[in-house]
Amino acid sequence: MMNSEFVLELISVFHTGPVEPGSCVQKLVGNVPTGVILKDVSLEIHGGELMAILGSKGSGKRALLEVISRRAQGPTRGQILLNHVPMSLRLFQDSCGYVTHKTQLLDGLTAKQTLEYAAKLSLSSKIGGSMRSARVRQVLADLALTQVANRSVDHLTPSEYRRLVIGVQLIKDPLVLLLDEPAWGLDPLNTYFVISILSNHAKKYNRIIIVTMEKPRSDILPFLDRVSYLCLGDVVYTGSTRLMIDYFRSIGFPCPELENPLMYYLCLSTVDRRSRERFIDSNNQIAALVEKFKLEGGPYRKYAGPPPDVDPSEHKIPLSAYGRPGVFSTLFALLGRGFAMMNPATSIGFQQLFFRLLLLPTFFFLLWNFYYELKPLQRSFQSRGGLLFNCIAGTAYLAAAATSKTFAQHRTRYYHEAREGLYRGPLFIMTYNLFSIPVSYLNVMAASAIVFFGLGLGDTAAEGPDWLGWAIFGSVLWAVWAFVEQQTIALMMIVKSSYSAAATSVSLTTFYLLVASASLRSLVGLPDWLYYLGHVIVFRYAAAVLHEQAFLDKLPNLPVNTSADCPDNNAEYGCRYRNGTYYLLERYHFPENGLDLGRQDLDLWSNFGLCFSFFGGMLVLNLVLYLVPLPSFIKSKFRD
Repeated sequence: MMNSEFVLELISVFHTGPVEPGSCVQKLVGNVPTGVILKDVSLEIHGGELMAILGSKGSGKRALLEVISRRAQGPTRGQILLNHVPMSLRLFQDSCGYVTHKTQLLDGLTAKQTLEYAAKLSLSSKIGGSMRSARVRQVLADLALTQVANRSVDHLTPSEYRRLVIGVQLIKDPLVLLLDEPAWGLDPLNTYFVISILSNHAKKYNRIIIVTMEKPRSDILPFLDRVSYLCLGDVVYTGSTRLMIDYFRSIGFPCPELENPLMYYLCLSTVDRRSRERFIDSNNQIAALVEKFKLEGGPYRKYAGPPPDVDPSEHKIPLSAYGRPGVFSTLFALLGRGFAMMNPATSIGFQQLFFRLLLLPTFFFLLWNFYYELKPLQRSFQSRGGLLFNCIAGTAYLAAAATSKTFAQHRTRYYHEAREGLYRGPLFIMTYNLFSIPVSYLNVMAASAIVFFGLGLGDTAAEGPDWLGWAIFGSVLWAVWAFVEQQTIALMMIVKSSYSAAATSVSLTTFYLLVASASLRSLVGLPDWLYYLGHVIVFRYAAAVLHEQAFLDKLPNLPVNTSADCPDNNAEYGCRYRNGTYYLLERYHFPENGLDLGRQDLDLWSNFGLCFSFFGGMLVLNLVLYLVPLPSFIKSKFRD
């Protein structure tokens, strides 16, 4: 037998926060209506105990968990002590866990992989791989998930999914575990199962577990060591579940036979809004109950009950006491998790693989079919220009679509894990790009090879395949892909919907193409302000590289048909361009076009380098954006 080691105390806690959702403008200027949400809340819970916080909607249950976890927005007064040490955000992140009402896991992983990567992100490398693996097996067994360990997350039942979410927090062995509505949406049998598992965990490992519930069933009563009733932020009762019935009987509210005591006293602690008279009567009654407990509830709140029966063989020192993993351990864990999500054996993994590696090559294969066979005739000038535009536009649009589809899960999971203090935004963006860049480069280069070699866009004078030309062609298209990918990532920082983010990114990309691609409109005829605006758009430089590579001093004297050549530009017999250079004269400024405007649009290697500078600039911008703290109302929509 071992005495209770851990105790969590709340002493006269008051909290003020928003009481209405508020408009976007109100949230931005900080003018959301506020009020007192928690009023003089005092409670106590010991190691080995499971406490349920009960109350109707709006009673302050979630606010109490937010205050304990030090995540609440707004001023808080009073003391929150863990083992007589004031609770801070860092202490909570290091020693406690919080299972929110809605938590999204990564669908491409199995249940076992989810816990393995959770262990790598939350447990110190000092523990060692063997102990981490043993911890994963233990949590799977404790949560009855061993039989589904190799099942994909998206194929789990709601009960299995909820238990896995709990397991992600249990993996680090927290002293205190908070759970917001852990049985929400579960049937009675699975509700009983989840609560019994939590109760067993508290007693087996001598941990503190607090759950919120809105509609408790009578069959979970034996598992609850303590219960707290809240009504509009006031404490109606908090203390031992064993003494709850005795307390209410002693003040004149005995529970009728065959009634569920938990629901009966919950109804007693809820304001009746069915009529004005009932509202006044119930409100007065609850106010009297609150005052009564303040005067007489001390012994019930302090009662600790019999000491928990803890197996001495179980470890006494929580694994969280060994600290957090280092930066490089976290980086490699995030990288490994990203690649693990592309497992083609799972439906989500195949979907990730398709969007990352197959979508663009499929589009370029369709382009190859559409433009094949690209013959060296006069009309091929327009066809070649259209082909280049389609390559650039298709790469950009599909980059927006693929990123919005594949990045959403990583983004949402980041917001959950960052709140737990596992890593920060810049590390997340850096590791995501270390994973994404090689995959996207392979994707674009493979796709570009289909068009470049399949339609003969290389240098015909070169002996053998034009590898350098292909490298330039594919790399420029990858710079476009990478830029649009970073642009979409930046948008998804604040836009929750993948479709909205993709639509916004596509709209911006369309504007870029209209202004600066030199395909839909010549740069020569642009007004000065629009011409110089194009200098800050990557598509200006990408299109210039591809056009110069394809046309400058190329395609001399293309025939109108197989028997007649073009002796001069715009000559008779339908000849419009003498060679590729004349085609470029209509679209770009360069010395050969005879316009003395001091403008030079075609410089292959300068434009080539500038394409990558735009990607680098967007990457740096994302690193900064994910470093700057966002307003809480933006982050909350990814967590709730």
